[in-house]
Amino acid sequence: MSLDSDSSSQGGDRRSFRQITRDRLLFEMLRSTRKDSKSAWKVLIMDKFTVKIMSYSCKMADITEEGVSLVEDLYKRRQPLPSLDAIYFIQPTKENVVMFLSDMSGRSPLYKKAYVFFSSPIQKDLVAQIKRDSSILPRIGALSEMNLEYFPIDSQEFPRVHYRIAKTIDASTMTTLRDMVPTKIAAGVWNYLSKYKTSIPEFPQTETCELLIVDRSVDQIAPIIHEWTYDAMCHDLLCMDGNKYVHEVSSKNGSASEKKEVLLEDHDPVWLELRHSHIADASERLHDKMTHFVSKNKAAQRQQARTGGELSTRDLQKMVQALPQYTDQIDKLSLHVEIAGKLNVIIREQCLRDVGQLEQDLVFGDAGTKELINFFRTQLGVSRENKLRLLMIYAAINPEKFESDKGTKMMQLAGLSADDMIAVNNMRCLCTDTKKSSGGAFTLKFDVQKKKHAHRKERTTEQSAWALSRFYPVLEELIEQLSKGELPKDEYNCMNDPSPSFHVVPTTTSTSVHTSPAHSMRSRRTGGSWARPRGSDDGYSSDSVLKHASSDFQKHGQRIFVFVIGGATRSELRAAHKLSSKLKREVILGSSSLDDPPQFITKLKMMSAEELTLDDLHI
Repeated sequence: MSLDSDSSSQGGDRRSFRQITRDRLLFEMLRSTRKDSKSAWKVLIMDKFTVKIMSYSCKMADITEEGVSLVEDLYKRRQPLPSLDAIYFIQPTKENVVMFLSDMSGRSPLYKKAYVFFSSPIQKDLVAQIKRDSSILPRIGALSEMNLEYFPIDSQEFPRVHYRIAKTIDASTMTTLRDMVPTKIAAGVWNYLSKYKTSIPEFPQTETCELLIVDRSVDQIAPIIHEWTYDAMCHDLLCMDGNKYVHEVSSKNGSASEKKEVLLEDHDPVWLELRHSHIADASERLHDKMTHFVSKNKAAQRQQARTGGELSTRDLQKMVQALPQYTDQIDKLSLHVEIAGKLNVIIREQCLRDVGQLEQDLVFGDAGTKELINFFRTQLGVSRENKLRLLMIYAAINPEKFESDKGTKMMQLAGLSADDMIAVNNMRCLCTDTKKSSGGAFTLKFDVQKKKHAHRKERTTEQSAWALSRFYPVLEELIEQLSKGELPKDEYNCMNDPSPSFHVVPTTTSTSVHTSPAHSMRSRRTGGSWARPRGSDDGYSSDSVLKHASSDFQKHGQRIFVFVIGGATRSELRAAHKLSSKLKREVILGSSSLDDPPQFITKLKMMSAEELTLDDLHI
């Protein structure tokens, strides 16, 4: 489907969604106001939603560089600055428009001139409301729609897209089948593309990329099962607010500790390096980095000798004061050493290795009802939340087991609450519908002689040195099939037949997967780079990492876009990164949300019987 330009798809200026979003915000929005503005500095005013859009793509230094001296909240009381121009980046809601009008109307507006940028298309009645105020019009320098209502939470994804719901729905938009949701969206996207092909000059007439639209029913296990990467563990086990992590650091005078907020994002080179690594691998790498740092710094060696062995997080923080030239490196290292330490403690205390092993055994058919019941009877230290997740996985694999009182007895044995039981039963209903539907789910075929009841087949071509790495999301296999042109047509229909040469991949970009024995990741790694000067392009600074990632995309083939209706998972996020490298094609994952297990479970608990059946669904 034609979503990209020819030059981009053939190795031109390939940029990530985060880079594109950043450029649009800084240059298309902020810098564009310089043309007719006499004010050297401006005020940027945003609402709560657009603040998130801005913060995911731009730093405060970027905004300041574009002439913004002050950032204000639309709904907080603001000081009048009649000598300065203001840039409004807001959602096109009635409340926001009213606030804007109150700022700029009358004899004493808060600002000299207003440049208004809406995050999505504005309704005509709101535009008319602005036009009716004669005192406002001369003070408006721009009135534009940016169409940027998504959060680029990663360099490769745009995982949160908001759709405005139509006020009126006619009979032609009614459906009663869940699998019609992606069909409707695919048809809508294709209709727009068809219109663009005839109305926009030089719009590509042949396919330059591929788009796959699925819903959450394609894989109900991925949102529940424990994902063992550093990124997923942080969001699953730690009390994080989005990407914000709060930890304690030593105060400057050393008398007490104080709380500090940090963002685990692309600007952190350690996070970039470790986020998709297995937690055990991440812990080893951090240990190697700390060992290397100590071996290269005498102050660190003295501190280690003073403490008599291993350096604690607090010891590392004290070293910041002794080695001010390495403050940034030590700060990041100590942060991730602390996080990895916390994760490993939680894994041990909650018996997550045993939980994770049983989860994967259930998925791959190596365990069943007997093993699950025995686990509940013997593993008394496992939390109710983890027992709930085990039962939800079991219900997804064996929904028929919960149609009798056997399922109820298992939930009672696990000590589930009434709310927990609702989540399990709702999972059963969703997966029962999925199994009955012939086209709404991905079905794996197994050897007839294979007796175990497996929900996934083992991937013998890929082996990992780390335990609990067997699980893979269904989406990973779908993307690989899509790349090869092997998606089953009876389950995944195509809006337009691709041209004959579309799936031909040059031999220079083809990849092969070799089966090799498991080995230690430690042997492949070199020492850390924490003692290098900040400005060095060593591949570990965030600018360097992003620069190399961007240049790699220029060498890739045609992009693959995947959109998951109902929320994507971090295992699918990891798969997108992995396949971008493996397939030599940039895989861009989008979704209506990015859900961690607690969020997904909460959604299931809140679903009603009507929502589960989706009868008379309007889309």
